[in-house]
Amino acid sequence: MSISQSLSTGLVVSAHSADFIWRAGGAIALYAKRGWKVVVVCLSFGERGESQKLWKDSTMTLERVKAARRSEAEKAGEVLGVGDFHFFDLGDYPLRADIGALEKLADIYQSIRPAWVLTHSIEDPYNFDHPAATRLAQEARVIAQAHGRNGAAAALGAPPVFLFEPHQPEQCNWKPQIILDITEVWETKRKAFEQMDAQEHLWEYYTRVAQQRGVQGARNSDRKMKFGEAYQHVFPLITETFT
Repeated sequence: MSISQSLSTGLVVSAHSADFIWRAGGAIALYAKRGWKVVVVCLSFGERGESQKLWKDSTMTLERVKAARRSEAEKAGEVLGVGDFHFFDLGDYPLRADIGALEKLADIYQSIRPAWVLTHSIEDPYNFDHPAATRLAQEARVIAQAHGRNGAAAALGAPPVFLFEPHQPEQCNWKPQIILDITEVWETKRKAFEQMDAQEHLWEYYTRVAQQRGVQGARNSDRKMKFGEAYQHVFPLITETFT
């Protein structure tokens, strides 16, 4: 994921309203800082499986949880510099996408024409919503490439797809192939964490993940990095140089 100084657009497809913050908040902040527009699609609000703190209130309702999670996501997105949000509200535990959602996401691809796409791991035995989001993200990308969809002029190219780190990578057959140095925007990412009050228990966990990837990144380079985000790529990386 090389960083260009020219204005361009990236797309993040997040199963739940907080996933993009824990796993890709550094990338979003880094690219936003350099003038990119980063569009985030939240397929659900995480209203059932990832809002335990809110459900401790015995008077809580599903719509109030959704509203709270959307508000938290928008506040975190503002901190990170998210350029635009799309909330699909496809349900949570389980998340299910129909043909309408698939076409809607393909429309977004063709409209914003992202230079890259970030989404979840292909496997996750702990959370089936995550690979469901990945399948939707990749299928919509393929559909958006079809010349017969809206004509050749609208057809998408082939933006690379990067899979951000799952909560338990060893169990998801996921390996870190790219470590993004997010040291310069770490404080921004951490501030975004703190907007997600419903999942306060994850703030320190994902701080440790970022520190660990920072150590790994420094060891595998000449960078003096302290914080990192790791990604796995789906397709071959096309490049003119090795550095």
